[in-house]
Amino acid sequence: MQVAGAGLSHMPASSVFRDILRKDGVPGIFRGFGTSAIGSLPGRVLCLTAFEVSKDSVLKYTEDSDMPEATRIAMANGVAGMISNIVSCVYFVPLDVICQRLMVQGLPGMTVYKGPFDVIPKVLATEGFRGLYRGFGMAVVTYSPVSALWWGSYGAAQHAIWRGLGYGDETEQKPSHLEMVTVQAAAGTMAGACSSLITTPLDTIKTRLQVMDDYGEGRPTVLKTARNLLKEDGWKGFYRGFGPRFLNMSLWGTSMIVTYELIKRLSVKNE
Repeated sequence: MQVAGAGLSHMPASSVFRDILRKDGVPGIFRGFGTSAIGSLPGRVLCLTAFEVSKDSVLKYTEDSDMPEATRIAMANGVAGMISNIVSCVYFVPLDVICQRLMVQGLPGMTVYKGPFDVIPKVLATEGFRGLYRGFGMAVVTYSPVSALWWGSYGAAQHAIWRGLGYGDETEQKPSHLEMVTVQAAAGTMAGACSSLITTPLDTIKTRLQVMDDYGEGRPTVLKTARNLLKEDGWKGFYRGFGPRFLNMSLWGTSMIVTYELIKRLSVKNE
């Protein structure tokens, strides 16, 4: 939806889904899934490792401060989220470029690739090394604040929910596994909902930058892409695909954080 031309730009998500299903069948819906799923694993490890190291450092640095515990936790999560995103962008931006190219191949004016390993040499041949990092600056500017917001919102929401349920630092009773999963899932969903409001317009611009083959006049830039998008569809064009993205970020946030927290608990227990 974010890169659709005039024929698809005004179609709702359900219509785009049916159009892809009619033209390419079920495989068309999952185009680029394997590259994204398998390729993202090392990036997630890098991201979460950077997050934990940064979070521990901030918590230790603010240990003797007078700020409220909720603020301290939210700030530590936010700073760590921003740092971990900057580190992971070095890995994720080239992967994102490859996945986006695979997803839009077949659309008018788009290059056709044989697979993920065919994207790299073709991009290098036409644009050089920086072609793999097209949209890197936009990704850092977009996702670093959003990552800070997501993790900060998650930490604050989880802290507030636990306090609302009567669990505090001095509470002897420990929550059950079901309560822990429920609270973490709720906090992750809330954080994802907040982030999607900010992410969608910026991600629409970034995605267009990454998949444009026809430059027109000069190389594509953030301002040029934003102006074209505004000219084509007005302000609502920046929120193309907001519904699917809202669901994606909420579901991703819930599944990711529940799995992540479970692994953390099991690791501590085993130690």
